[in-house]
Amino acid sequence: MIKYIIQQTKLPKQGVKNTIALLNEDCTIPFISRYRKERTGNLDELQIGDIVKYKDLFEALKKRKLAILKALEEQAVLTDELKQKIESTQDVTALEDLYLPYKKSRKTKAEKARQNGLEPLAKIIMSQNANDLESIALRYVKGDVKSVEDALEGARHIIAEWINERTDIRNNIRHQLERFAMISTKVIKTKASEEQAQKFKDYFDWEENLSRIPSHRLLAILRAEKEGFVRVKINIDDDRALNYIERRLIKSHNACAEHIQTAIQDAYKRLLFPSLSNEALQKAKEKADESAIGVFAKNLKQLLLGAPLGEKRVLAIDPGFRTGCKLVCLDAQGQLKYNETIYPHPPKNDGIGAMQKISSLADAYKIEAIAIGNGTASRETEALIRKIRFKNDIQVFVVNEAGASIYSASKIAREEFPNYDVTVRGSVSIGRRLQDPLAELVKIDAKSIGVGQYQHDVDQTKLQKSLDMVVENCVNSVGVNINTASKPLLSYVSGIGPKLAENIFNYRNENGSFTSRNDIKKVPRLGAKAFEQGAAFLRIKGAKNPLDDSAVHPESYGIVKKMAKDLGKNVTDLIGNSELLKNIDLKTYCTDSVGLPTLKDIVKELEKPGLDIREQAKVFTFNENIKTINDLREGQLLPGIVNNITNFGCFVDVGIKESGLIHVSNLSDTFVKDVNEHVALHQQIIVKVLEVDVPRKRIQLKLHK
Repeated sequence: MIKYIIQQTKLPKQGVKNTIALLNEDCTIPFISRYRKERTGNLDELQIGDIVKYKDLFEALKKRKLAILKALEEQAVLTDELKQKIESTQDVTALEDLYLPYKKSRKTKAEKARQNGLEPLAKIIMSQNANDLESIALRYVKGDVKSVEDALEGARHIIAEWINERTDIRNNIRHQLERFAMISTKVIKTKASEEQAQKFKDYFDWEENLSRIPSHRLLAILRAEKEGFVRVKINIDDDRALNYIERRLIKSHNACAEHIQTAIQDAYKRLLFPSLSNEALQKAKEKADESAIGVFAKNLKQLLLGAPLGEKRVLAIDPGFRTGCKLVCLDAQGQLKYNETIYPHPPKNDGIGAMQKISSLADAYKIEAIAIGNGTASRETEALIRKIRFKNDIQVFVVNEAGASIYSASKIAREEFPNYDVTVRGSVSIGRRLQDPLAELVKIDAKSIGVGQYQHDVDQTKLQKSLDMVVENCVNSVGVNINTASKPLLSYVSGIGPKLAENIFNYRNENGSFTSRNDIKKVPRLGAKAFEQGAAFLRIKGAKNPLDDSAVHPESYGIVKKMAKDLGKNVTDLIGNSELLKNIDLKTYCTDSVGLPTLKDIVKELEKPGLDIREQAKVFTFNENIKTINDLREGQLLPGIVNNITNFGCFVDVGIKESGLIHVSNLSDTFVKDVNEHVALHQQIIVKVLEVDVPRKRIQLKLHK
């Protein structure tokens, strides 16, 4: 396993070996990367994530090998040579090729021919020595074999299967597919005019090299096929493939050669090409999935680590026209204090009443910020808010509400607000997203947050695994206030999980706030391992021991006490005191298990304990003259917010219903390798309008430097 992982990751042997040992001890990635740097050689969470990935792949391969060996033993066909080949292979495709001749498949043409006693005839033809083949074949005319032609056809079916099972032939066709395969589409004419088909119009009659097709295009084409708008075909030069097989197999010019040639064509068209072209398409799809999942993971990380406003009192509005604007007031901890519906927009048009209500609530609840959802009537509601003359300085934010409706109808929302309907819950979510995006967004299935690229078309198991890992890393890199965190947020803390999160939540409700990290040990079923893995990521504000509100692990408290004692100070004196901390000679505190990486982390944390790695939320204002796509003109410069990033560019919210696209070619005057090097999710930028296609609701933009 270690050898395999090193081959795939190129990571140091000792680091890989120790990481696997830690994983086998049920340690989590955040814990290992943060608190076991000496053992891993300072590997980060991405490198440890790769070790986990290849460890899982190796174990899956090992499991498959055992299943194949068992099946071969049961068939009594396992030789020492075959066993050695199976055990030494490190590739699942090569493994399946080795097993292919022994697979118990459905009743094939070749199997039927064997049952009719035609395998000896097939061997005679393959030897290419027979002169009077028809006379030889006549001997096999009996039972279900009614004629010489039946006998020869059956023998050819057996030969075709042998050809299909040849590893060298399969690998050659694979190689040709890897290099030369073209993917093409043909529109299904009866469906071409349907409205749903129009988004795939660019791919109605398309052809491209399969190895070079971008991931987003392949996924779009496969979705168009799935929805029944196009037919997809994979092609290579058949003559080149057939010529290779013929050169490998045909050594004579007699009647045997003709039958072998016929069998080659049958094997290629019926067995080899359908199977291997599907395999090539599946590999391309897996590669596209990996790329799309990578994009989604990057976007999700940026979204989850979005700038929080912090503990401020917020008035949140879920805007609407006919149904009104749902309004809630939240305290600094996100607790619901008041809710109401106002009707400032058509058809009721009670703008004055709405402004008076918002103004009075802002005074009554000492509101410090207003959060407006970016859905229907968002711009109109923002314009209304900006007309109000508040007594105090109140910041106004437009908040991305993607997924808020899913949260509001979820079990989590029902548990939090059993006495309120979905509209109130949705408004609360909008307000809390402003206060702390991470704490609120973890309550929603990441696939519903709207920052992916064909996320519903990729392998859902791999996607979920990747996104869960992103959420876990984000939650643990920020840390969690154990006394205010929701169950979903607690469940992502290293070593905790859903069941212990519920136990923590219930314990807190029954016994009040935790006052120290030692209190965490009193939670039912939270044992020593869970405490080791999670304690340092759980923060306790206002704790007697200041280290309980830091990322210093409890196992290192003794080191900090010794540092303070050696300086003739208390631990409290070290907190935030850069002058004192720089006088510490870290080498004197090194032990067999604690080295400089951990000690440097401790000092860094003591300088700014519990420091939030995220930026602070900033107010942003769209161009107030742009309300619909019809207001856009080529050449306009507009403020916008990046709301999604893909491999082909990024989408930008310019304050209207439709997002505009900055294609990669319009991000920079030089070649763009990675979109993330030029823009970040939720980044505030200036864009230039290049093209507006009103019927198709498409907007082309350019990044303005």
